[in-house]
Amino acid sequence: MFEYDKSLTGIQSSVNKDAMILVNSYPKVPLTVDCVIFGFTDNLLKVLLIKSDLEQYKDQLSLLGDMVKSNEDLDSAANRVLLERTGMQNVYLEQVHTFSKVDRHPGGRVITTVYASLLDFKNQELKIHENELKWHALNQISEMAFDHKHILEVCHKWLQKRIQEHPLAFSLLPEKFSLRQLQNVYEAILGAQLDRRNFRKKFASMGLLIDTNEMEVHVTHRPGKLYKFDYAQYELSKRNWVGIDF
Repeated sequence: MFEYDKSLTGIQSSVNKDAMILVNSYPKVPLTVDCVIFGFTDNLLKVLLIKSDLEQYKDQLSLLGDMVKSNEDLDSAANRVLLERTGMQNVYLEQVHTFSKVDRHPGGRVITTVYASLLDFKNQELKIHENELKWHALNQISEMAFDHKHILEVCHKWLQKRIQEHPLAFSLLPEKFSLRQLQNVYEAILGAQLDRRNFRKKFASMGLLIDTNEMEVHVTHRPGKLYKFDYAQYELSKRNWVGIDF
């Protein structure tokens, strides 16, 4: 019969104690998470922001953020922040970057890890509106609290790169869309006008659009053909996906 060796417990306890002493000797630096939530409507790229509740930044725009609790990991903290601030659940968040400049917070050293997402906010209802939470056109934001303008710029560059590596932009379109609508999304995110002929040629060559044999209706311009994104074909070919280079 196996006999329990009490000395092992003592050794383990000693090891844990040494580890605790070591960790307790480390500098205590607060860790936060911030969420950058992008959306698209009226041919504009928008971002979800609040008004800062810190007197020093009164009336300035701020990202959605909070401290990371001692009993949660970064992903859990980011999802909690989004739920508590907006009421939205099941939103895909991707970790973008950690910002750690010593003077980024006026109150002292604070390190923040930033998460970003791109969503169709027509399908995501804001259930909380505290601190004047609302959508803001990205191209109209000039000043923000803390270093949040810099963070927003970094996340915008991340998004611009991401939509050329992955067909994320299709999540912002209706099930059936025109090539005009598709180009509007890419132009809004990239912040640049794209050549119409080259744009359409690029997507036609990828073989990921399904012609529905339907046309736009109730539009003020010449009606265009309606397409669907071929998710099944993308799944089959995504290993060889090389992105979209505009």
